[in-house]
Amino acid sequence: MAEQAAVDTLGYEQARDELVEVVRALEAGGLSLDESVALWERGEALATRCEEQLAGARERVETALAARADD
Repeated sequence: MAEQAAVDTLGYEQARDELVEVVRALEAGGLSLDESVALWERGEALATRCEEQLAGARERVETALAARADD
């Protein structure tokens, strides 16, 4: 994999796309144990970032809907 950005700087789409690549690499195999563990850890961090981004979007939608209902 190319140079990796800090997970907390990635947007949802970037994190999701990289997570897909991590899963593909792990499924393809052929990696050392250390490489596999490092990829697994990166994948966990990416999945968490995606969940955070989705939760934030969900909150913004709920806030917008509540504001609209108040009008």
